Amino acid sequence: MTDERLVDMHVHSNASDGSYTPSEVADLAIDAGLRAIALTDHDTVDGVAEIMEYTADKDIEVIPGIELSAYYKNREVHILGYYMDYNNEGLKNELDAMKKARLDRNLRMIELMQADGLPVTLEKLLHGNPDSVITRAHFARVLVEEGVCRDKNQAFARYIGIGCKYYLPKANITAEKAMGIIADYGRAAYLAHPLLYHFGYAQIEELLEYLKEYGLKGVEAYHSSNNRYESEKLSAIARKHELKVSGGTDFHGVVKPNIKIGEGRGTMRIPYSLVEELKSVAGVKA
Repeated sequence: MTDERLVDMHVHSNASDGSYTPSEVADLAIDAGLRAIALTDHDTVDGVAEIMEYTADKDIEVIPGIELSAYYKNREVHILGYYMDYNNEGLKNELDAMKKARLDRNLRMIELMQADGLPVTLEKLLHGNPDSVITRAHFARVLVEEGVCRDKNQAFARYIGIGCKYYLPKANITAEKAMGIIADYGRAAYLAHPLLYHFGYAQIEELLEYLKEYGLKGVEAYHSSNNRYESEKLSAIARKHELKVSGGTDFHGVVKPNIKIGEGRGTMRIPYSLVEELKSVAGVKA
């Protein structure tokens, strides 16, 4: 990893659950000296047009992406889609249907909380951004801001984590469906942060082989939650299964204040060569 300028292949904006606008994310990446970033908001490409237009004359390369939530064996997994055709009406229709299902679930969660006197409203969750894709991170933020919880970890542990009173599952989008969306409207699908699903390495390998049947091209081996051993282990697994690797901080801004764009918790150094590998499997000219 000797490339002079680095990249971040997994960042979020306030089009989903990040803190900054797509343009602000671009400025942060430029200030950090990054050569390229991928905007990968949750289940939406709403922020991509803005960042692409904003950076058209700037010294940074932006990969239009997405992070789709899906289910595999009743476990939620996330799949990164790179080089998405973000202006495609078919893609927008697919994502709008997913957004409606998510909104219905969020409204039910709000009703459950309000019934117990918790000060959670849709307005507070949206936080001035009516087009935001609301995730449980939004609920955690409001619970902290309203003094119900001391931090987001407590919010998840006591209120909105799986098995908690106010948790409701999202609409069950299958891994096959998510892979199909990326195949139809993008160029390459990579499995995001495999270790966050609490699978053993053997289970991760099974998942990779399963997703390869639907066109999986790579694995996010480098992530802010991984230590060096874990990243090297995932890289070896990727090579074993003839997959490429990517690396990203999963930057969200103040929602995850200890994770900096391009650096993660301070030690990440993702080389541009991983973007070049992505381009090779995505059929994108270097």
